[in-house]
Amino acid sequence: MHLVEVESLVAPTLHQASSEQARFFDYRSAANPQQSGLIASVPFRSFSPDFFDQTGCDVLPLDLSEQLGCSGPATGPSLCANFVRLDRGEQRTSAIATSQLFFITNGEGETQACGQTFQWSKGDMLVLPAGGDAIHTTHKKAGLYWVHDAPLLRYLGVEPAQARFEPSFYSHRDSKRHLEAIANSPNGARANRVSVLLGNSNFPQTRTITHTLWAMLGILPAGQIQRPHRHQSIALDFAVDCQPGCYTMIGTKLDANGMILNGHREDWVPGAAFVTPPGYWHSHHNESGEDAYVLPIQDAGLHTYLRTLDIAFSGGN
Repeated sequence: MHLVEVESLVAPTLHQASSEQARFFDYRSAANPQQSGLIASVPFRSFSPDFFDQTGCDVLPLDLSEQLGCSGPATGPSLCANFVRLDRGEQRTSAIATSQLFFITNGEGETQACGQTFQWSKGDMLVLPAGGDAIHTTHKKAGLYWVHDAPLLRYLGVEPAQARFEPSFYSHRDSKRHLEAIANSPNGARANRVSVLLGNSNFPQTRTITHTLWAMLGILPAGQIQRPHRHQSIALDFAVDCQPGCYTMIGTKLDANGMILNGHREDWVPGAAFVTPPGYWHSHHNESGEDAYVLPIQDAGLHTYLRTLDIAFSGGN
C-alpha cells in the first residue's frame, strides 16, 4: 500500500513540472530571432591595449555578456577573450573549457600546464586542452592574449570529459616562416587574403587549431586592401603589429563595386583586440608604409565541423 500511495503522489507532480515549461509558437516568430529582437546581436567592440601598460599581474576578461544576454564572462556566444598581464611574477589562469589559446603579445617567460613547462617569447602561441589550468611566470613584464570556449560549455550545461588533443606549441619563427612561404608563392601573390592557418593533426577534416577554435596569422601588405569577405563564425581579431593607417571596415551591405557600404571603421592599434560579428562583411586596409599582421581567432572549428562556416568573398573571388 505504501508504494502505491507514493507513486500516485509523484506521478502527477512530474507531469505537472514537465508541462510548466512547454511553449508553442508560430514558426515565423522565430525565423529571424535577431531581427525580431528575441536574441541579441553580437556587437562591434574594440578593447584598448592600455591594460598591458599598467603594473601588477592581472587578467582582464573582454566581457560582452551583458550585451549578449548570456552568463559571463563572454566576448561572443561561444568564446571568451582575455588580456593577461604579467609583471615580474606569476599569474594562474583557469577555465572550464575544451580549448584554450594563449598568444604572447610581448615579453618572455614560461607556462606550467598539463605536467609540462613551455618557454615562450613574443609571437609564440600555446594551445591547451581540457583541464589545462596554467601558471604563467616572467621575470620582466609580458602580456598574453587568452581565448577559450568556456561560454559554449556554459550554454550547453556541460563540463569536458576528456582532452581531445595534446598541449601544442607554435613558435613565432615557424609561423612567420610558413606565412612568408605562402605570401611568396604564385597563388599567394594573387590571393585576396594571405594567411597561414594553424592546425592540429587530430583535426584533419577541419584543419583547425582545435576542434572548436580556428586561428590564423595574416599579413596585410603595405598599401594593399583585402576585399570584403564574410563568414558565420565570430572573429576575435588581435592586432599583432601595425602602423597608423591600418583599419577594418565592417558592415552588412556592399556597393556596386563590391566594397562595404556605410560601414563601421575599426582602426588597428598594436596589442588591441576587436570583435567582428558573424555574417558581417569586412575588409582590411593598410594605408601605412609598412606591412601589418593580424591574428583572427574564431569558433570556426565548430562551424566547419557543422558545415555552417560559409566563407564568401565579394565579387566571388
